[in-house]
This record gives sequence, C-alpha cells and structure tokens, in this order.
Amino acid sequence: MSYIVFLALLLLITLLGCYWMVESNRRKAIEAEKKRFNQRVKEINNDFKSKLIDFSEGKLIRPKNVSRLSQITSNFFVVQAHNEENLAHLEYISDLLINTIIMEASKAQTPEELDQLADRLQYFMAELPYNGIEYNKSFYQESLPSLIEVIKYQPPTMPSDEQAKEQNSSNPKDINQENQNAELSKV
Repeated sequence: MSYIVFLALLLLITLLGCYWMVESNRRKAIEAEKKRFNQRVKEINNDFKSKLIDFSEGKLIRPKNVSRLSQITSNFFVVQAHNEENLAHLEYISDLLINTIIMEASKAQTPEELDQLADRLQYFMAELPYNGIEYNKSFYQESLPSLIEVIKYQPPTMPSDEQAKEQNSSNPKDINQENQNAELSKV
C-alpha cells in the first residue's frame, strides 16, 4: 500500500513540475511577444520622428512643430488595443504621411511651391487634436487620411463655362483654321 502512495505522490510531483514548466514557458512567450510588439512600436515612432527632423532641417516644417506631428504615432495606442492589426495600421498611416510629404516636396520646384507646401503642412497641423484621448480609432481610420489629402497639391479648377471661354479665346488661329476648313469642304 505504501508503494502505491509513493508512486501516486511521485506522479503528482511530476505532473506539477511539468505544469509549472509549461506555464513558465507560456509566460516567457507572452513576455517575448510583448517586447517584440513594443520594439516595433518604438521603431515606428523613432523612424517617424527622424523623418520629421529631416523635414525640419529641409525647412518644410518648423522645429517646434516636430513634437506636434510626432504625436500622431506616439498617441496611437492611447485608446486603442495593442494588437497586430492596429500596429499594421499605425505603420501604414505613418508611411502614408511621410510618403505624401516626400512626394509633395519632390514636386515643388520653386521656393514659392515649397512655401505653399509648408502652409498646407501648417494647416494640417492645426487640424490635429490637442488631447491624447482624441487620437482614437475614428481619427486614424477616417479623419487622418482625409487630412493627409490636404497636404497634396490640388491645382485650382475652373468651372466648365470658364474653361470653355479660355479654350475659345486662347486658340483663335485654330478656330479660324477650322472655319476655313469647313468652308472649303462645302465648296
């Protein structure tokens, strides 16, 4: 009988030891995943901030506005869940903003165009929320992409009546030539 109790006790100790090892490995895996996640967030924030500093040195944004713009990435997880989907969206939105600024800066060929881009960036920054809690999912999903579109240069559009008048007045030789061709074809 004591032999059976001894084996049961040995089996119980072995099961507890195995459970403790599995639980310890699970905790380590969760901790490693959290560290990896936080490292990616930190990398995205640092890359974003370094690009903003580059823009500041290129005189597209003022140095005092670097911290204001860096709030876009640093406040991302204030009211959002820490998951892979949100991390991917953070990466997407930061890349979208940086690439839009780079694209618009490369289009600008005169100092006046660079000043216009700087003005559009100022307007963009003025529309950003001031409180960290306002950087929520709807801001990142809906408001921020439309704000980024403000940075893009939109050439002024004329109403269709003005376009027709401009086309008619800008090419009198073409109109005259068409009239002559029409008269010759009648003959």
